[in-house]
Amino acid sequence: QVQVVESGGGLVQAGGSLRLSCVASGSVSRINTMGWYRQAPGKQREWVAISARNGFTNYADSVKGRFAISRDNAKSTVYLQMNSLKSEDTAVYLCNAAAVSGVNWWGQGTQVTVSS
Repeated sequence: QVQVVESGGGLVQAGGSLRLSCVASGSVSRINTMGWYRQAPGKQREWVAISARNGFTNYADSVKGRFAISRDNAKSTVYLQMNSLKSEDTAVYLCNAAAVSGVNWWGQGTQVTVSS
């Protein structure tokens, strides 16, 4: 089993920055990709960014150029640096870890609120 725990959310003004962290524990050798999703009230969960063990990264168009994902495999940690935040970025941000087999593990989420 794998457990993932997010941290770093909070309240920030539009245009500001936040850095989210996600630490995985347990059977971390099973993890291939780690990434971030978000869910705003009344909306479906939305994929934000992904980082694969081989270094591949990708971003949703809505955050490209503003958010940056990075990963420390030795620490089983993935980060999401969020810059130029907008009110529409307000959501619960959830960390996802996935194995090659397709098994997924999710964190509880961390709230990000951007005030305009």
